[in-house]
Amino acid sequence: MADAPSPSPPAADQPEAWTVGRLLTWTTDWLAGRGSDSPRLDAEVLLATVRGCPRILLYTAFDEPVDDEQRARFRELVRRRGGGEPVAYLVGSREFFSLAFTVTPATLIPRPETEGLVVRVLDLWKPRQAAAGPRIADVGTGSGAIGITLAARLPAARVLATDLSEAALAVAAENARKHRVADRVDLVVADLLGHDAASGPWDFIVSNPPYVREDEFAGLPADVRLHEPREALVAGPTGCELIARLLPQAAERLAPGGWLLVEVGPATAAAAERLVAATAGLVAEPTLTDAAGLPRILQARRPDSGAGCP
Repeated sequence: MADAPSPSPPAADQPEAWTVGRLLTWTTDWLAGRGSDSPRLDAEVLLATVRGCPRILLYTAFDEPVDDEQRARFRELVRRRGGGEPVAYLVGSREFFSLAFTVTPATLIPRPETEGLVVRVLDLWKPRQAAAGPRIADVGTGSGAIGITLAARLPAARVLATDLSEAALAVAAENARKHRVADRVDLVVADLLGHDAASGPWDFIVSNPPYVREDEFAGLPADVRLHEPREALVAGPTGCELIARLLPQAAERLAPGGWLLVEVGPATAAAAERLVAATAGLVAEPTLTDAAGLPRILQARRPDSGAGCP
């Protein structure tokens, strides 16, 4: 993609002072013209990053002038956003479950619908009366958002996070340190659960695997298609290739009564449900929907032998 033209008004030669409010108004209009679906939010996040303040504080500084150095940095970020680069990569961070996660082009950007995996684990574990925390495997961890959030929310949990990408695991390690759970989150390079450390048994196996079909890829938004790692998005012709491989591994490695929770796309949910029904050792549970009412969290359970998760 060709670079977007640099937005000119934030330059230093304007007769009227460039205040926070004026910059936000102009930039919102400019980004809207470049196709951003959240131009005001984009402008606020970028300006707050440049000013080193929480976004909410911009609203108490509307009339404050922005100096030349900050305007220059802001103008460059806005130019890149206008060219399609995701805001999360530009600022190096994305919020997930109220925690700030470092992200880079080596990792997917965490999305709100994925928070449903965390909520479901917390809901399933809540009735347990156990001194020990849950044993959790986070498959294809990327930035570590799912596993690290669970470790932060469940102080006694032990988490194993796997990924094929060493670059992604380096980001996950940084996030584990940032959120002070590195002593309870083990990171290993592995294809799904194909590592000795992943043998289990696990109370929960959670995953947000690639689930986009190859024929869907061209229809993804440009900022996703052109900037996020393709290998973390596209599973193959059916979209269920990774899920099909994970299911039998999960059936072997879950503790009795343990749960497998996998994010799926609406276009692949029905096929994934059929795969669960055909997998020996797993009991299918209803697929959960997201806030938009779309099928999102595939559920399966290893039969309970009288112990384990509820």
